[in-house]
Amino acid sequence: MVSDVHGNTGALARAGDGADALICLGDLVLFLDYADHSRGIFPDLFGVENADLIVELRTARRFEEARDLGRRLWAGLDVDRATAIESAVRRQYAEMFAALPTPTYATYGNVDIPGLWPEYAGPGTTVLDGERVELGGLVFGFVGGGLRTPMRTPYEIGDEEYAAKVEALGDVDVLCSHIPPDVPELTYDTVARRFERGSRALLDAIHRVRPRYALFGHVHQPLARRMRIGATECVNVGHFAATGKPWTLEW
Repeated sequence: MVSDVHGNTGALARAGDGADALICLGDLVLFLDYADHSRGIFPDLFGVENADLIVELRTARRFEEARDLGRRLWAGLDVDRATAIESAVRRQYAEMFAALPTPTYATYGNVDIPGLWPEYAGPGTTVLDGERVELGGLVFGFVGGGLRTPMRTPYEIGDEEYAAKVEALGDVDVLCSHIPPDVPELTYDTVARRFERGSRALLDAIHRVRPRYALFGHVHQPLARRMRIGATECVNVGHFAATGKPWTLEW
């Protein structure tokens, strides 16, 4: 299990070694590395100094100032924003999808662009979103993307649309999502010092369906990496970009 790969292609190529399958819970794209501001699409386009500044603004929750800075920087490019981002994302996807082992089961993160995945996901990669698959006798359900935030990342959707995907899964043994259920200990990032958005629909499904596991990522430095909710073990499978180490599920 991996999540929040954010461009760590080298480790991704080794993540499935010795396993029957690899499960990826999204965020393949690296737009801006908050630990190393020289890495990602943003510094490649606008330089490290501007990356330093936009991280400072976002960390201080000065989102409108960050958006103003972004608008000024994008306006100074010779190509339009959508073209520049898509070109950079395509380069990253070509490398990362080529590194995925067979079989891989994957869903989207909030910074991913779902419309591009069919071009890069090979026959060994099964992409699931609001869908289920049986693996080794257990039913895994997948819910991709994130909920709307001031960050306005590429794959954020409304609460009702997200809840409908969760509802479509029905009874599952393992609930896989990019974002966590809406529990403070699981959504608070201790380094960014803010709550990320978790899903109430996921939390309701945990209470209603009682899966064995609820697995997710999204929060890079969570206050709690795992906790039990009733019969369900909730696990943040980790910020793979930083650790390069997958989390292993055995049964």
